Amino acid sequence: MSTLNKKTVEDIDVKGKKVLVRCDFNVKMEDGVITSDKRIVASLPTIQYLIDQGAMLILCSHLGRPKGAFDPAFSMAPVAARLSELLGKEVKLASDVVGESAKSLAAALQPGDVMLLENVRFEPGETKNDPALSKAFADLADIFVNDAFGSAHRAHSSTTGVADYLPSAVGYLIQKEIEFIGGALENPKRPLVAILGGAKVSDKIGVINNLLEKCDKLIIGGGMAYTFFASQGLNIGNSLVDHDNIEAAKGMMAKAKALGKPFMLPVDNVIATRYDENAEYMRIYSDSIPDGWMGLDIGPVTSELYAKSIKDAGTIIWNGPMGVSEWEHFANGTISVARAIAETDAISIIGGGDSAAAIKKLGFADKMSHISTGGGASLEFLEGKELPGIACIDEK
Repeated sequence: MSTLNKKTVEDIDVKGKKVLVRCDFNVKMEDGVITSDKRIVASLPTIQYLIDQGAMLILCSHLGRPKGAFDPAFSMAPVAARLSELLGKEVKLASDVVGESAKSLAAALQPGDVMLLENVRFEPGETKNDPALSKAFADLADIFVNDAFGSAHRAHSSTTGVADYLPSAVGYLIQKEIEFIGGALENPKRPLVAILGGAKVSDKIGVINNLLEKCDKLIIGGGMAYTFFASQGLNIGNSLVDHDNIEAAKGMMAKAKALGKPFMLPVDNVIATRYDENAEYMRIYSDSIPDGWMGLDIGPVTSELYAKSIKDAGTIIWNGPMGVSEWEHFANGTISVARAIAETDAISIIGGGDSAAAIKKLGFADKMSHISTGGGASLEFLEGKELPGIACIDEK
């Protein structure tokens, strides 16, 4: 799936039209205050383009997980206020999702105006992709634009259902995600090196299997490395192990061997007596983890080895930290991989979540080609799955 076959905002005439834009405003909040507006900022290029083209904008998004009913704790009011500041114009907030308030505000829109619907998950039909709700969304507008990559893997009324009733296109944010991730999978600058970390093998089986077909080298770190060690019969002490997937781990290593692809596992580890940032810790080689100890990071020899093997990469895909990166003694592996990627000339694509947080914390964000805005969505995309929020969009 590449963007080239899906309509983008630039492929449709929006002048004087009401455009329903599904954004990802699922921002971090504390006591009703937005603590990070990155997701709002990421949606601005699409919003500003539509304003400049003389469209009338009806924005919508979910926020948190309200239980299909109005809950003031999950109101979009702080988002409307922040958007108004960023755009330098008032963004009116409807007091409902598709009710009287939404309808009357939509009816009064003039070209260049922007309004925001209340949290779409206040409607019980949203997560069920209820056709009646999808139709109610569609009745507010003339065109649907999806720009919420972080929700593109969910088939909900505001992400996919509404596209059954309106002409549709993707916004700049989704376009960028598909171009970078899709491009890396379909036509990468070689060699393509994939680095996968994180805790659970179960989350990454599909990703590893898909990437093995496409990459030139696969590097494994994080808690999931110990399941691969266990599948080789190595002693892993009290390290995290995904017992249900030991055979799958064995199968993936066999597949890599059959394809002639290097499948790199840590050669040394930083291990601790317990899962605690202040636990006693030491460095040890992977074949000699003692009983009662657990691996919490890749070791310095591995860090150097991994840095060397990504040095000449043409494209790098990184998803998941190398250790418990939020704890100082177990963050060095993640830091060294991040630094090594920052120093290459490769096209670098960083998956959502912890790897993105580590990159930003270390100040390497501007050295990366692309940091994905969608954790679950980018993983499913890397697995080669079709994302419903993109599949539903009109072809060019």
